[in-house]
Amino acid sequence: MKIENIDAVRHRISKDKNERMGTDVVIYAKDYMLEKMESDRTIQQAMNATNLPGVVGNVLIMPDGHEGYGFPVGGVAAFDAEEGIISPGAIGFDINCGVRLIKTNLTEDIVRPKIKQLMDSLFKNVPSGVGSRLKIGFGESEINKVAEEGVNYIIEKGYGFKEDSESIEENGFMQGADISKVSKSAKSRGKDQLGTLGAGNHFLEVQKVERIFDGSIAKGYGLSEGQIVVMVHTGSRGFGHQICSDYMQELIDYRRKNNISIIDPELSYAHIKSKEAEDYLAAMKAAVNYAFVNRQLITHNIRKSFEEVFGKSADALGMEILYDVAHNIAKLEEYDYEGRRRKVYVHRKGATRALPKGSQNVPAKYRQYGQPVLIPGSMGTASYVLAGSEGSVRETFGSTCHGSGRVMSRHQAIREIPASKTFGDLKKKEIEIRIRTRSLVSEEAEWAYKNVDDVVGTVEQAGLSKIIARNVPIGVAKG
Repeated sequence: MKIENIDAVRHRISKDKNERMGTDVVIYAKDYMLEKMESDRTIQQAMNATNLPGVVGNVLIMPDGHEGYGFPVGGVAAFDAEEGIISPGAIGFDINCGVRLIKTNLTEDIVRPKIKQLMDSLFKNVPSGVGSRLKIGFGESEINKVAEEGVNYIIEKGYGFKEDSESIEENGFMQGADISKVSKSAKSRGKDQLGTLGAGNHFLEVQKVERIFDGSIAKGYGLSEGQIVVMVHTGSRGFGHQICSDYMQELIDYRRKNNISIIDPELSYAHIKSKEAEDYLAAMKAAVNYAFVNRQLITHNIRKSFEEVFGKSADALGMEILYDVAHNIAKLEEYDYEGRRRKVYVHRKGATRALPKGSQNVPAKYRQYGQPVLIPGSMGTASYVLAGSEGSVRETFGSTCHGSGRVMSRHQAIREIPASKTFGDLKKKEIEIRIRTRSLVSEEAEWAYKNVDDVVGTVEQAGLSKIIARNVPIGVAKG
């Protein structure tokens, strides 16, 4: 495997020098990030994906990339809408794992004196941890509507502001979701998990905007230095995980039936026009809608906590959604490629859509600035707000990074990072933490991840997205 350095942040593995590749792999990374990717299967997984039918353009690895199930986390690949495939492994088990940022008109001097009370309220109102549940009395018919109708259904039931959907990718609703393509076990797992964070790297953070890098765009996004915002990172919970598990099993039968030979069974796929692909897409969209609703219900309860603590309505506190982005998803999109317009299914697994200014798929209020891109850091570090740039459309099918990216497995982090070290670091930074299990403090410690400053610096240097604001946490809640 020969890796060619294109420039300081771009690297290429050429199909011309590797017979077993169907197209090139392009990696966006600083040298130390690239070395880490070479130490596991990250790059090999991307190379394997170049042989999938109907691949269009390069297979891409973002700077937060690391080894995943079949396809690297931080990976992007596009497949022709007529002749390509759909691969659940290249989307991920946590379908529409994503990030939402909620603004307030509060500043740190107002929030800091009440941060303990606020974190207690948030930890109570937004359940977290493995198997967490929020009993809101939804029956099967309502879960079905959530999955097929998305955020607007839940807003109409009183969980949010009417305008919330305008600030969500896909407006919080993907057409074509079909609950009949979802198994009973997936519905059962998802029934009581709406409005919950779950565990692992999912979190809720109260943050302050520490630094503005582009005043004009920040103003357009409604951000200013010292402002308090709330970031939520979670996805479709057991509902989406079960859907992926179910269809990965179905694709084993599909491979056998169609005599498909594949380098890595974790990259199993279905041809785009097949019944199996259409069924999976309909179920995936149901999980996408479920995840948007999950973050919407969490938003409702975040607003409730702020109302309890500060004695004002969420509206009076300026608690608008800045934006909500999906990280694990496949979407039918159009791009210019080799001199013509192509419809492709862009698979983003641990990657974020990052459309530039002028794009019709960016909300009208942000169109002159570019799509907001939300990049969470690891526990205790900064998170970022970026704006989509033209380079993403030219090079990455409108995509950029999604976070900081692991450098240690969870087991390694537990072995090597004492929980006391993380607790001490958070205390030193005056970050109030609420967490269900002590081991999670080690799993999600800052040192188990890449430096998020370097990650966002890489995508900005590559012209994929532009840094707008740097946020730092003052309160963290995790499972």
